[in-house]
Amino acid sequence: MPAALADLVAHCHQRLGLPGFPDFPGSHNGLQLENNGTVTRLGAAVDAGLHTFRAAAAAGVDFLLVHHGLFWDGARPLVGAQRERLQIAFAANLAVYSAHLPLDAHPELGNNALLARALGLSPLRGFLPYQGRDMGVVAAAPADRAALRARLEQTFPGGVTALEFGSAQPREVALLTGSGMSALDSLAPAGIDTFVTGELKQSVYNRAQEERLNLYLCGHYATETFGVQALAAELATRFDLPWVFLPSDCPL
Repeated sequence: MPAALADLVAHCHQRLGLPGFPDFPGSHNGLQLENNGTVTRLGAAVDAGLHTFRAAAAAGVDFLLVHHGLFWDGARPLVGAQRERLQIAFAANLAVYSAHLPLDAHPELGNNALLARALGLSPLRGFLPYQGRDMGVVAAAPADRAALRARLEQTFPGGVTALEFGSAQPREVALLTGSGMSALDSLAPAGIDTFVTGELKQSVYNRAQEERLNLYLCGHYATETFGVQALAAELATRFDLPWVFLPSDCPL
């Protein structure tokens, strides 16, 4: 049986603490595009790009959950890919719901908590506060650095870049999915030299050596596939709807 779009949106809002959860100005968390008000099939994806919209339409999805939504750069002309993306959505009766930082920081559905779980790590506390909310997590490290790297390589078969200049037996590891640049200054004050993230800038290579850090880069996209799938699975159970993950070949 179809579900009401309003009911799905209300459930997502309640679970993610929306509206009111702090985020970057361009994120516009929540329902970004409505359909005719009914939902029959859920889809989950990291990015609300043209490729994703085409895949959603082909899969019969009419409620799409994404981590990176439609709006980041302010008002833009609806031409080219922007126009085509909306044209596909309207033709497919596709609603789009986006959750950025709320789906990074959530203690159950968040990318960071789920990454820790995938690695078999137990979160100890929050990490990297943003407007009063912790975005990442700190977890107890495995027996040694080699064990952590092995778990990461198993979880991310697409590749892990390891800069190993810190302790061979770290006590704790910080995790922040996506871009980790904002977290680097917080490592030393937290007494942490081992950090798992998605991506960092090239200049960090020198910093890792100089500050004796273990840094593991697993891909911005790859580290942010967890939350949207968890939320879609929860909605599917709650509203008795089928769901599908719409992957991308993004290597970044």
